[in-house]
Amino acid sequence: MSTYVIGDLHGCHAEFVALLEALSFDPRRDCVWLVGDLVNRGPDSLACLREARALGNSARCVLGNHDLHCLVAARSGTVKPHSAFGSIVNAADGTALLDWLQHQPLTVRRDTTLMTHAGLLPQWGLDQAEALGAEVQAALAGEQSGAFLAWLFGDQPSRWRDDLEGIDRLRFIVNAMTRMRFINADGQLDFSAKRGMDSAPAGFAPWFQFPRQGDDPTLLFGHWAALEGRTPGAAVNAQALDTGCTWGGSLTALELETGRRTRVPGRQPQEAQ
Repeated sequence: MSTYVIGDLHGCHAEFVALLEALSFDPRRDCVWLVGDLVNRGPDSLACLREARALGNSARCVLGNHDLHCLVAARSGTVKPHSAFGSIVNAADGTALLDWLQHQPLTVRRDTTLMTHAGLLPQWGLDQAEALGAEVQAALAGEQSGAFLAWLFGDQPSRWRDDLEGIDRLRFIVNAMTRMRFINADGQLDFSAKRGMDSAPAGFAPWFQFPRQGDDPTLLFGHWAALEGRTPGAAVNAQALDTGCTWGGSLTALELETGRRTRVPGRQPQEAQ
């Protein structure tokens, strides 16, 4: 049995199928962890959702920021017919796929290995991260999920406090787990820079360059294609899985048991990230 962690699909269904074939993936024996951002940008978001959902119990998936964007647009009725999300909303099984997506968590954990879409704030331990992710999952599954999604977007608050409440608390959790790249020593999030590490604002650095206290986890994340699967200067064991498939890069799988990486080339035109 093998567990494969696969980077951001972003609608690249053909590459997803090719990677599973390259891995000789067998859902009766193996498990695949999807690091989020199944949809948007690439040519076939609908097929990616269908493929992931069809894998059933052999797949674990966390929500990425583009997945949440899809849910916000779909639930608010603002999806453009010819957009990447339009094919999902208008599909015969679109409602079932969106319901499945909305029930995905923000964290997947095995022992001291944790997968989130964007990373883990150094101030949060693994148990705390799971508990905070569960708060968001409960909000997405609750009767007030529409109101939660309506107020989800925003950059504030930018720093965690244990006494945060309501939408401010939930928004920060979502932003830290699905949008984070650069932080400062106090754990403040910055969203002004979205490219490579050399775009860090003054006083900020990649989240994985800050040491942690009291634990030594393996952290699996995607979200940051400009890293090209690398984490230079990392102070923690952080494994970057987004290798820019939708930008003309590649789609990567990490086998948890061996650390071996397998890649298939992207089929999209090469673009700047």
